[in-house]
Amino acid sequence: MVLGVLGVVESTHAGDPIRETAIPKVIVDTSAQPVTPGKFQPTWDSLKQYQTPDWFRNAKFGIWAHWGPQCAPEDSDWYARNMYIQGHRQNVYHIAHYGPPSQFGFKDVIHTWKAEHWDPETLVALYKHTGAQYFVALADHHDNFDLWDSRYQTWNSVRVGPQKDLIAGWARAAHKQGLPFGVSVHAAHAWSWYEISQSSDKTGPLAGVPYDGKLTKADGQGKWWDGLDPQDLYEQRHSPSPNFDRPGAIHDRWDWGNGVSQPDQAYCDKFYNRMVDLVHKYRPDLLYFDDDALPLWPVSDAGLKIAADFYNFSEQTHHGKLAAVILGKQLNDQEKKCVVWDIERGTSDQIEPLPWETDTCIGNWHYDRSLYDRNRYKSASHVIKMLCDIVSKNGNLLLNIPVRGDGTIDDKEEVVLKGIANWMDVNKECIFGTRPWKVFGEGPASEGPALKVGNFNEGKGRPFTGEDVRFTTKAGKLYMIALGVPKRDLQIKSLGLSAKLLDKPIRKVSLLGSREKVQWSQAVAALTVKLPETMPNDIAMVFKISL
Repeated sequence: MVLGVLGVVESTHAGDPIRETAIPKVIVDTSAQPVTPGKFQPTWDSLKQYQTPDWFRNAKFGIWAHWGPQCAPEDSDWYARNMYIQGHRQNVYHIAHYGPPSQFGFKDVIHTWKAEHWDPETLVALYKHTGAQYFVALADHHDNFDLWDSRYQTWNSVRVGPQKDLIAGWARAAHKQGLPFGVSVHAAHAWSWYEISQSSDKTGPLAGVPYDGKLTKADGQGKWWDGLDPQDLYEQRHSPSPNFDRPGAIHDRWDWGNGVSQPDQAYCDKFYNRMVDLVHKYRPDLLYFDDDALPLWPVSDAGLKIAADFYNFSEQTHHGKLAAVILGKQLNDQEKKCVVWDIERGTSDQIEPLPWETDTCIGNWHYDRSLYDRNRYKSASHVIKMLCDIVSKNGNLLLNIPVRGDGTIDDKEEVVLKGIANWMDVNKECIFGTRPWKVFGEGPASEGPALKVGNFNEGKGRPFTGEDVRFTTKAGKLYMIALGVPKRDLQIKSLGLSAKLLDKPIRKVSLLGSREKVQWSQAVAALTVKLPETMPNDIAMVFKISL
């Protein structure tokens, strides 16, 4: 780490964890939304008292609706940014379907979004049937649009677009199914993410005509957004970062370093107030932040105060028992004691000492019609194997099922969910409520090139085969999961006598979903398990070992 010219800790390269010893310059004003009193103070040292609640450790599998107005075009991720980049594929799409962004900006896309077929109770019931043990809904994205009856953000789903309180609907549906409810928050980055909306076409008939990122409330007179201030959405009341219109620049500045323009007091105060309002109004069990460490860190202490409030509020509303989970990214070892580590589209290569989570998607984060057309969703088999690997390493899997602009999911997504449900119906005991064993597993994939642990390593390791096994344990049982259909009898070195990993002798080996008696033998080198004549499924075989 080095100290940047703007006076905040700056990464030596993109992806470094943020040091918790940084001193923020913007101290948020809590007079409108005081931090709930309690044992947690808004400091990293105080947050180290945190202990991950059992509900999260036992749940293992959650489903996420990463759904908002950027799903309306059904043209994939980061639409509200990329539509302003001349020549970008999504810019071309936007012009063809809506018109040039100097005449029809993202605020206007929001206006067209109605979510007319959204039925949260049916969707969440389906997700529970699939096996989800918690449900998470997008509360806002980098587009800065709040999907609830937001007290501090006029650009919200009750006032604009669907004219519905989406978070309230999702929360009711989750509670009806008895599922813990979470919200994901991404809006801290709108300050720099939307800077591209200050630009204009560089070439063509509209060259130099500004996009709508600098419009003000006064510009709306007589228009559909009369009375609303576009700056409350775009937050471009500042000079943009150097080279802000370079498409990839935002990725190098995600931790508020590398020369990015720094959020001001009003921006940080507003973000803090929005988050505390969200927590107190809807009482989520989980807060997912799409931020390194905590939101706006190390520019501001907003994230620390949100965390302290959330933990204290959870204890206050759960009779002194902490039930809250915060997920953050790019954490160092000390920060992992304060919030749960989230790895986006990636996994660990070892059993982690503290609970963690992978978040991924069967397609792209926002609904992408082209993936449907090209049959490019992850299969149920792919998801299950990921889940087993992650759980064996002390992790959870949060899976996004992209929702279309109208609030429905498509038939191919339903097929994936059905496949997951069918496997779960038989094998869920090896997942829910389990803990890692002494080793996470063995097999060809484990012996391949070591993964660089962190975000976006998904698919970079060797593929799983039926010869790869993962272990979980619960109630004195050891579960051995073959990540596919083995082609030959299994030889498990970790369960051989010479490995000395078993505290008790093996009494019995059975195969979930099969009535056949499993033949096995234990020798010095390995446990040999003969395959049954009929396989109970074609995804992952689960052997229950009684000790």
